[in-house]
Amino acid sequence: MKLAATILIGAMVATKPQSTDATLDRAVAAYAKVKTVNASFTQVVSNPLTGSSATSRGEMLQMLPGKLSIRFTDPAGDRIVADGKSVWLYLPSSDAKQVVKLRAGQASTGTPDVMAQFLDSPKSRYAATDGGKASVTGRAAHVLHLVPKEGGMPFSRATIWVDDGDALVRQFEMTQADGQTRRVTITKLVVNGPVDASAFVFVPPKGVTVFDQSSH
Repeated sequence: MKLAATILIGAMVATKPQSTDATLDRAVAAYAKVKTVNASFTQVVSNPLTGSSATSRGEMLQMLPGKLSIRFTDPAGDRIVADGKSVWLYLPSSDAKQVVKLRAGQASTGTPDVMAQFLDSPKSRYAATDGGKASVTGRAAHVLHLVPKEGGMPFSRATIWVDDGDALVRQFEMTQADGQTRRVTITKLVVNGPVDASAFVFVPPKGVTVFDQSSH
């Protein structure tokens, strides 16, 4: 009887739901240890007003703090690079003749630290609620819904999928005020591995016009 009771108690502990705060705390602690990121991703942008959606894919490198390189493979050639001082946008799928240069930290650039927008002091910035369990690329995860407590955020609500194993965010979705959603799924993730610093150097292609908005 004693053995049966011990097994029963152990099973109850093992299946005890993980609280929203606990999941968020694990995610914050895990990301605090991240220095570099090498990831592959799929992005789906959906517009409920038009009923349309667009899928893109690419590779992302990060060197924290402040450096980011996104190289799209579909549409091929599109680049976003944050070198620590400036953010470069080169999107030949839209316009092959121009590059936009922004100052890092400008409101229009967003943050070069992709996950920090969710995990930097989240309890003071968001009202978080539990979204249950899910699976992302075959990995078990906990879902958290985040609603900003104050205005000025680039989204009206967000959802993150926190890996049950390593507590890293494997998927996130942002919803704008107009209902447009952007879901990014991390399909490959390596943290704290070697990253070539040259990935964060952007040289505008010959013949393109650079629209320098970094002084605005």
